[in-house]
Amino acid sequence: MNNPLMPLTIHRTVTDGDAVALSYAQEQLCFLQKLEPGLTAYNLPRVIRLTGGLDVTAMEHAFQALIARHAILRTCFFEQEGVPMQSVQATVPFALERIDLSVLDDEAQKAQLDVVVRRTAGHVFDLGVPPALVARLVNLGCDRYVLAVCLHHIVSDAWSNPILVHDLAEAYRLALRTGGPIQLPSLPVQYADYAVWQRASVQGGALERQLDHWNRHLGSDVPALDLPTDRMRPSGKTFVGTALGFDVPSELAVALQTFCRVEKCTPFVALLAVWQVLLARCSGQNDFAIGVPNAGRHHEEVSELLGFFVTTQVFRARLSPWQSLRQVCRQVRVDALAALDNAELPFEVLLASRKDRRDPARSPLFQVMFGVQMVGNAVALDFDGLSAEFEEFDDAGAKFDLSLDFYIGPQGVRGRLEYNTDLFDATTARRLVAGYTRVLEVLAVDPDRVLANLVLTSENERAGLMQWSQNLANRPFEAPVHQLITQRARHTPEAVAVVFGEASLTYADLEARANCLAHRLIALGVRPDTPVGIAVERSPEMVLGLLAILKAGGAYVPIDPEYPPDRIAYMLEDSGVALLLTQSHLTLPMRDGLKTIELDRLDLASEPSTDPGVPVNGEHLAYVIYTSGSTGRPKGAANRHRALANRLAWMQDAYTLTPAETVLQKTPFSFDVSVWEFFWPLLQGARLVVAQPGAHREPARLVQLIREHAVTTLHFVPSMLQAFMAHAGVEACISLKRIVCSGEALPAEAQAQVFQRLPGAGLYNLYGPTEAAIDVTHWTCLADGLNHVAIGRPIAGSRTYVLDDGLNLVAPGLPGELYLGGVGLGRGYLGKPGLTSERFVADPFDAAGERLYRTGDLVRWRTDGQLEYLGRLDHQVKIRGFRIELGEIEAQLLAQPEVREAVVVAQPATGGPRLVAYVSASTAQAIDTQTLRARLAVALPEHMLPSLVVVLDTLPLNANGKVDRNALPAPQPPDATRRVAPTRDIEKAICAIWAQVLGTEGVGIHDNFFDIGGHSLLLVQVQAQIQSRLGLAVSLVDLFKHPTVAAQARCLRPEPTDGAIDTAMRPARDGARRQREAMLRRKNAAEGMQR
Repeated sequence: MNNPLMPLTIHRTVTDGDAVALSYAQEQLCFLQKLEPGLTAYNLPRVIRLTGGLDVTAMEHAFQALIARHAILRTCFFEQEGVPMQSVQATVPFALERIDLSVLDDEAQKAQLDVVVRRTAGHVFDLGVPPALVARLVNLGCDRYVLAVCLHHIVSDAWSNPILVHDLAEAYRLALRTGGPIQLPSLPVQYADYAVWQRASVQGGALERQLDHWNRHLGSDVPALDLPTDRMRPSGKTFVGTALGFDVPSELAVALQTFCRVEKCTPFVALLAVWQVLLARCSGQNDFAIGVPNAGRHHEEVSELLGFFVTTQVFRARLSPWQSLRQVCRQVRVDALAALDNAELPFEVLLASRKDRRDPARSPLFQVMFGVQMVGNAVALDFDGLSAEFEEFDDAGAKFDLSLDFYIGPQGVRGRLEYNTDLFDATTARRLVAGYTRVLEVLAVDPDRVLANLVLTSENERAGLMQWSQNLANRPFEAPVHQLITQRARHTPEAVAVVFGEASLTYADLEARANCLAHRLIALGVRPDTPVGIAVERSPEMVLGLLAILKAGGAYVPIDPEYPPDRIAYMLEDSGVALLLTQSHLTLPMRDGLKTIELDRLDLASEPSTDPGVPVNGEHLAYVIYTSGSTGRPKGAANRHRALANRLAWMQDAYTLTPAETVLQKTPFSFDVSVWEFFWPLLQGARLVVAQPGAHREPARLVQLIREHAVTTLHFVPSMLQAFMAHAGVEACISLKRIVCSGEALPAEAQAQVFQRLPGAGLYNLYGPTEAAIDVTHWTCLADGLNHVAIGRPIAGSRTYVLDDGLNLVAPGLPGELYLGGVGLGRGYLGKPGLTSERFVADPFDAAGERLYRTGDLVRWRTDGQLEYLGRLDHQVKIRGFRIELGEIEAQLLAQPEVREAVVVAQPATGGPRLVAYVSASTAQAIDTQTLRARLAVALPEHMLPSLVVVLDTLPLNANGKVDRNALPAPQPPDATRRVAPTRDIEKAICAIWAQVLGTEGVGIHDNFFDIGGHSLLLVQVQAQIQSRLGLAVSLVDLFKHPTVAAQARCLRPEPTDGAIDTAMRPARDGARRQREAMLRRKNAAEGMQR
């Protein structure tokens, strides 16, 4: 943006040799240069092609005169007591480097010229030795020359370019006439005078009004623009990049001018509005900031100076999907006019006044730039008889993630998109330009179209996206799963079906017992679609109960007996179950009228062992699994037999399990992953090995099971996979053929660990919400060098659409919400028609009335036709594979009498994200966080308990009166003054292990593991570290019982022999003790969380 010139206010105050402060912009560049020595991203290269009889000596004299006229080119930069300063030297030596390529052929000449130009552009300046300018004159022969010039940004900017060329050409003409050194007219002030004036203006309070304006405009913490990238963002900011040039079609440029005349706005306003709209669509964000360069030459006396005057103004975009393009333009116009009135404030002063959170990998406040230059006629390059023209040069740098610039002149509108190549590929850049052009076309012809109805895909792209989105290769429904298992039992009756510890069941045994139980269930009133509760520990009874419920026609409702009593009671009530299968040692909350069957004491001798043959069709329910609900209560997702049969048939087609193989069932049956673990092996005549209760948490026990039973297939949530891969015995699991992952995003690091330590095992990444039959997309992991693991393509019979707010297909590479359709879709939420209709919507691509499920997941199509998971659109999170609605935790907090306000966030931490609750008190009495968390543990399972509770006087609010999550303070570590340091060697060793696992520095021997950010999965890592580093054995249960370093040190014992390990890992058969241990784990996880 340019500004009208203001009256003279800057005076000559600095003489040669004076040490004066830098301007604010120069100071920031010095800091960057110090932070990254050798940085060339702030070089400003220029290339001029000259034709004619060039006088080389006159050109050298011209550069010398240029340096003499502009004191900034004679300025050295240095530190004085740690403060960056500048001082103008009276004279500095300069020689024009001359390079002769005239003897080379055209091809060699071109190659060498490119080397010279790039060497010039990449020159590393020593800012302590002026001039910060290098120039090379290349002779190509036949009166053809190339002048390659490069200046450091600390002495120049883009608006200095025409000044430099004008003064250089004038000096060259004078040098030709005089035949020797010449002198250009002196300037009224120099850049150092401007720097002194600028600091005086700021420090004197002259710009306070402008500072207030910009802080009001930006508001509180400005969200980072989180564009989806082609590669993982490096941990620190990088500056490598390139640029893509493009022309705006002439008819579109004319339409743009017409729109601007009608709206009484400049092209800058319209083009910036289009950029905001495109970035919102590309990022899925409606709130972000864009940097806009301002020439900064507000005073007439600096209009002819070389120097770093440009500053940056920050425009915060706050868009709504229901705004029109015209409305966005009008808002940008208001912002632009206000920016012109507040244009003198240095960006660095604004930045210093802000408290926005900083990320070393991103530029502060904004990550994307935008600029428009009105170039008019080309700058006259009058070198007295020489033909001279600028040559475009890609300087292979990028100061920001993206920078879009337009140059508007008599020849039309030309654009240039600069992009960081550590983040984006050229195909992405081309797609951005194409998207920008489409939005600009809509602005020109239909400016009142709302943003939600913008379609950025072409007809060909939409056809390709529809092909990617649909997998129509589903089989017709043949029979429900339990009937197919009956057929398998008849085919291989003596084959082993289920293994649990030393016990096993053949297919004939399993079939007969399940039939007997099914008859009993039918006698008790179970019919098709009847929900039947089952609350048992992992055991053969669990498999038997699930199969029997299906055979009776019912839909099983799994209830984890480790859940808190309040949660179990709610699930029993909400599901409407009249019958509950359980075990005698479990103590569960019961309600009036609920019938129970204790599977471990059941006498079925009087029941027939024949198949009951209950008619069940594909639309009948197979199971109802409860998942976290945003209203404060969990909700039951109901799934059909047709969907389950399709899902298991696809899995067999994809992975071909044989009867000779073994599948390990270890996932808690309240997770839908357990469904395929139970039934897929039984459908194929394979062995189902059921892990003992608690074994799914302990890598050592899993390794033992895999080796003992030659397990070929098992599932992990990625966080547990990483804990498993860290175990020393993993390489011995050579029987593994398939490792299936789902439940949360699979990190590339975990993928690499599997490839390295288990090269014989395939790794498969699946995705699916509980509202569909287990999984709906699949991806076979590859060592492709990418930093994002895809979730793949739809499985057979599934549809996966990536849509925007207007339910339009989103172009490849751009984020959108994932919508699911097809045979795998669930029926909805049990007993909740309103919530079902909210999440299950009409399919806009199907006229037959099919539905789509709105997942709330943000994804994008990669260019290879694979889906990539990007995150959530709401406050749902995944913690250690558990799907959690933060609203459910917040509702429980707000139900506590001492809590007035509450918000829960998932914050990154070592070992995966952790839940942090922020609360304010309803009375003057302080909140006891230990008591608060203990009460939460009555209603919430361990994985939903906040790791930390932070008490604030009041929660920060945004402009809309809602809790500003970005403004929440970081949790403070426990008071170190009350920490008891370790004294014994064993305590020191355990403290060191805790510190490493938790990613913290200080650990006291009486700190509670769960109080300082620990959770069950991190405790698994502690157990592994104690065993591998200290050679000491300890059970996971003991670590739960003893959550302090002092207590753990007392219970450690020397590592036993292999035989003793087998004995130690043999699970306790006493179910009552297991239940007490589960309650103890919840209690320990709930206790003592001080702010």
